[in-house]
Amino acid sequence: MIFRGLFGGTSKPPEGRDLGKRGEDEAARVLKKNGYKVIERNFRCRRGEIDLIATDGETIVFVEVKARGRGSIGSPEEAVDSRKRDRIIKAAREYLMRSGQSDRQVRFDVVSVEPGDGKDGKKSFRTEIIKDAFQTVR
Repeated sequence: MIFRGLFGGTSKPPEGRDLGKRGEDEAARVLKKNGYKVIERNFRCRRGEIDLIATDGETIVFVEVKARGRGSIGSPEEAVDSRKRDRIIKAAREYLMRSGQSDRQVRFDVVSVEPGDGKDGKKSFRTEIIKDAFQTVR
């Protein structure tokens, strides 16, 4: 379900934004646990948006987080279609240009976050890092 904003824009319903925020928080936690260093969250420019930007060793990693609720059709990584990939790649180029790091090695990962079986009443997630989920030609 999509909500129309006051000026005709669209946004996720409140529960979707909450799941997205929790998914990004969980993805950042798992990335850090796996040796990544998160350097920026929610980078936005006119070309697109990147959920998380991190480093993995010397590589800059642009991360798309796909958090899905129970009952969603398809896997989270399948939701990163060619149009979404193009927007992420354009935003990544913008980030690299703005930050003066155009010569750095880059990678595009997807982090899949899905609700898991909570134990002891705590929320848990099943999280998977899909390294090198897609590529671009420089």
